Amino acid sequence: MTDAVSPDAPPTAKPALPETSATPFSPGYTRYAMFLLLGIYIVNFLDRQVINILAEPIKNDLGLADWQLGLMSGLAFALFYTFLGIPIARMAERKNRAFIIGGAVAVWSGFTALCATAGNFWQLIAYRIGVGVGEAGCTPPAHSLIADYAPKEKRASALAFYSMGTPIGGLLGLVMGGIVADAYGWRAAFLVAGAPGLIFAVLAFFTLKEPRRLLSAHAEKVRMASSATFGQTMTYLAKRPTFWFIAFAAAIKAFIGYGHAPFTASFFLRNHTAEINKLADDFGLGPVGFLGLALGLISGTAGAIGSYVGGWIADKFGKNDLRAYMVAPAIASLITIPVYIIAVTIDSAAIALFILAINGFLGTLWYGPVYGTGQSVVPPHMRATAAAILLFIINLIGLGLGPLAVGILSDFLNKGMGLGAAEGVRWALIISTCFGMVAFICFWMARKTIREDTVS
Repeated sequence: MTDAVSPDAPPTAKPALPETSATPFSPGYTRYAMFLLLGIYIVNFLDRQVINILAEPIKNDLGLADWQLGLMSGLAFALFYTFLGIPIARMAERKNRAFIIGGAVAVWSGFTALCATAGNFWQLIAYRIGVGVGEAGCTPPAHSLIADYAPKEKRASALAFYSMGTPIGGLLGLVMGGIVADAYGWRAAFLVAGAPGLIFAVLAFFTLKEPRRLLSAHAEKVRMASSATFGQTMTYLAKRPTFWFIAFAAAIKAFIGYGHAPFTASFFLRNHTAEINKLADDFGLGPVGFLGLALGLISGTAGAIGSYVGGWIADKFGKNDLRAYMVAPAIASLITIPVYIIAVTIDSAAIALFILAINGFLGTLWYGPVYGTGQSVVPPHMRATAAAILLFIINLIGLGLGPLAVGILSDFLNKGMGLGAAEGVRWALIISTCFGMVAFICFWMARKTIREDTVS
């Protein structure tokens, strides 16, 4: 692995790199660990996103407004998720990352199951906060582990593989949540969603290995880690403009994606009611179950492919020119704008669902390049903290503000502008997707600085 560098080194200083990248475990165990981490991240996103397909039934049952749906699915979760991510990441720089991940899985799975018992809006908010508290302990230590498991030249692909948990977990959350909700109600869907995490918690505790002691120069890294305070890490990152460009580009992408998620099924139920009912009848499902199945398969399959392809492109072309890491995310950010607008303005629900598959593919191309770059612009002893800071920005803006902003805008257009619930949510989705232009600009700016900022 790459030797650590001083957090006080000038921004142009480069650490001495070894000729080859070493990995701490056998290829067989590394594959197992990667699949286990992928499974954990799938459950992470299943439990986080299942609420999106349940939004309309919950709204009708508890009598909520769209802004409350946005608060429930976004900000209530994101505040604790983002703020706790940093102190947990600081712990992960020194403690056993496998144990941290295992404990986190157990906590968020338990709170997901508790959502089934919520009798009002505020109880549901409290349990969603609990889910956020647990999930804060997953990705920062996981990113740090993967950066140790995988050689540098495969880092973007490895992190893209892990990031496939986002669309796959979303797929399973939508499909399972919709079908179970139609058959047994939204409360049963939360119970089913929370159960698998307990198995993964046990596997993480007993089979996921902490590689620090096996890595070369481990003693020096531990010594360096003890001197790399949060303030020193922030000072170091302040000299890496690439980090901030990718952080805010990804935050805008997340703002759009998370903002759309709670309202996509609502959009179809409000704007294509008759067609969705007919399609659901053809499949022997209720409308919520059909949309969960359709949206889950579309976004999950296309998104998983997009995540993998984005990492592959970054590693394949980035080995010759690091600027290639930013090209695909930048171009995809532009193309998704007209593609999404067509999807929500076309008259046919079936065609709209098909077009959303294209959007799902393009919308996840940034995962590998962004998370790989986030780990490469800092030395090894700062990786967990850097990942937490990156996720803090992405999730506070994206997950925290996206659903709430789209919900408030939908309510304003619905009642304040008199467009009605159907057109209100449609135009809220259209307006929010135009922010993709800002993401394009940020990715393109990162392209100009990435070669100078990469250190490990």
